[in-house]
Amino acid sequence: MKEQINIVWFKRDLRLEDHLPLKVAIEDELPILMIYILEPSLIFAPYSDLRHWRFVIESIANINSKLKKFSIKLYILYGEVLTIFERILQYYDVKKIYSHQETGTWLTYQRDIETKKYLKSKGIIWKEFQNNAIIRGLKNRENWNEKRIEFLSKPLENPHLERLKPFQLNSDIVYYFSPDNFISQINFNHQMQKGGEDEAKKTLSSFLNQRHKGYLKNISRPEESRFHCSRLSPYIAWGNLSIRQVEQQTLKAIEKNSSKKDLMAFQSRVAWHCHFIQKLETEPEYEFKNVNSAYDKIRLDWNEKYFLSWKEGLTGYPLIDACMRCVKETGYINFRMRAMLVSFLTHHLWLDWKQGANFLAKQFLDFEPGIHFPQFQMQAGTTGINTIRIYNPTKQALDNDQNAIFIKKWIPELSKLPAQLALQPWLITPVEEIDFNFSYGKDYPVRIVDTEETYKKASKILWDIKKSQDSKLEAEKILARHVKA
Repeated sequence: MKEQINIVWFKRDLRLEDHLPLKVAIEDELPILMIYILEPSLIFAPYSDLRHWRFVIESIANINSKLKKFSIKLYILYGEVLTIFERILQYYDVKKIYSHQETGTWLTYQRDIETKKYLKSKGIIWKEFQNNAIIRGLKNRENWNEKRIEFLSKPLENPHLERLKPFQLNSDIVYYFSPDNFISQINFNHQMQKGGEDEAKKTLSSFLNQRHKGYLKNISRPEESRFHCSRLSPYIAWGNLSIRQVEQQTLKAIEKNSSKKDLMAFQSRVAWHCHFIQKLETEPEYEFKNVNSAYDKIRLDWNEKYFLSWKEGLTGYPLIDACMRCVKETGYINFRMRAMLVSFLTHHLWLDWKQGANFLAKQFLDFEPGIHFPQFQMQAGTTGINTIRIYNPTKQALDNDQNAIFIKKWIPELSKLPAQLALQPWLITPVEEIDFNFSYGKDYPVRIVDTEETYKKASKILWDIKKSQDSKLEAEKILARHVKA
C-alpha cells in the first residue's frame, strides 16, 4: 500500500514564516513532502536568468538550514510540473497539495490551469491560498483597498514547525529529477543580494532602524538610493518576506521612530505593490499585448542597432548607459532609473516595449511579473489612462547625479573628465579633448539620437492617440477593470 502524504508546493513564497499553506498542511497531520520545482520551460523563458535561480537556490538553502533539526527538507526537483507529479503518484497516495496562489507569467498561468485539470482527474485536492493582498477572480476594484488593509492587518500565519513529521522522499524520484547538473552552473555573485529569509530580515531591520533616514531625499538618486532605499524588492518578489510582514513591521517602526516622513513615504510605496500585481492577476495579457489596443499601430519598425546599443549601455547618454551597465552587474537600480530606461527605449528610440521588457526582466533580480509588465506598459505610454512620461536623460543626470559619481563608477571611460563633461560629453571642446586625453566618439560613443527631436515626435504621436476616441473607449474599459468602481 502506498504511503499517504500531502504536498506543500513552494513557488514565490520561499519562507517559513507567515506561510498559511504550510501551516494548514502541518495541522492536517499527514507526512508532508515539501517541494520546489525548477521547471526547464520557466528557466529558459525569455524573461528568466540564472541570477533568479541563484536567488531561489540560496533561499531554499536557508530554509533547509532551519528544517534540518526536524529531519525534513524542502526538496528541489528539476523537471516539468505534470511529469514530476505523475512520478510522485507512482510511489505515494497524495491526498492534498497546498500552495499559495501565483500571479506569474502567462507560462505559469497556463501551467496552473493544466495542473488543476490533472489533479482533479486524479481526485487530488489542490488548496491554493491567497498570496499577499491579491484577490483572485476580482472583477473591479470596489472596496479593494479596504480588503487589502484588512488582509495585511491579520496576525501572521506562522506554521508550528515542531509538529513536522520526518519525511524522506523516495530515492528514485530524487535521482530522476535531480537539479544538481543545473545548480552546478550557478556561481555565487557578491555584487548581487543574497537570497534567504535571514538575509531578508537583516535587510528589513537595517532599513527600518537606520537606512530609511534620507529615503525621501535620495529615492531618485541612482547611487544614494542603493543605501537609502529599502532594498527589499527581491525578498518580496521571491517570497522571503510577505507583504504582511513588511507592512506590520513598518507600522511598528513608524510608531517609535522620529523619521516618520521617510517611513510613511516607504509605506505608501509598499501599498502600490499589490495594486500593480492585481492588474496582472485580473488581466494576464499585460505580459504580451498593449493593454490599450489604440496603441497597436505604432512602433512597428524594429531597429536592432538601437536595441543593441541600449542593451549594451552604449547609447551615448551617460546616465542611460551607467544604469544599464549597473543593473546587468548588480541586478538593481532604483525605480526612477528603471522608468528612464523604459522611456528611452520606447519614446526616444521608438521601439516596441516587449523585447525590452523581457531583457530587463532578466536583469532585475527582483523580477516580479505583476509589477514589471504593468509598469513597463505604463512607462511606455500604452495604457491610455496614465500620464505620458518622457524622461530627459540629461536632465535626470543633472538632477540626480550632479557630481557624476554614479556615472563615473559605471562608465570608467568618462572617469577622467570633470563632472560637467562626464554628464554631457558632447559639450567637450577640441582643446579639452587634448587636455583630458579624451576623444569624443572614440573613447565614448556619440549620442545615438537627439532627445530633443525624439521627444517632440513621441509626444505628438502619443498624445494624439490618447485624445482619440478609440483610446478613450479602451481607457474606460481599463478603468472599469483596474480602478475602483
